[in-house]
Amino acid sequence: MKNIGIWMDKRQALVLYLINEEEKFNIITSKVEEYNAKGGSGSKLKGGPQDVVHDSKYLAQEKKQLRSYFKAITENIGDVDQLALFGPAETAEKFRKELKERYEKLSSKVVVLKTVDSMTENQVKALIRDFFKNYK
Repeated sequence: MKNIGIWMDKRQALVLYLINEEEKFNIITSKVEEYNAKGGSGSKLKGGPQDVVHDSKYLAQEKKQLRSYFKAITENIGDVDQLALFGPAETAEKFRKELKERYEKLSSKVVVLKTVDSMTENQVKALIRDFFKNYK
């Protein structure tokens, strides 16, 4: 039986493969760039200018980078019996949506999508081990 647990955010995916009695751990790093709105505060008004930064280029670029990141993850997963997704933000949810849209067979293997705060590698391994140990 091949179970895979993934803890992911925009920076990296920590993947634990549980194949029969063996474990394999892999880190997949994303190339999603951080975005900080740039704006000046040259106004003498209290609080400065309240301009809204409309940057559809950034959003399109981020979407493209996320799609590339998700493709790298799916290529590393391969064939799987059960897939568990964990993460602190919406990245795991976006990944699940991408699976539903582009990788239907893999999407059907997802058994859980759970919001979990940032963790160390050992904490991620323990979380995934415990999840599959109790999920039967």
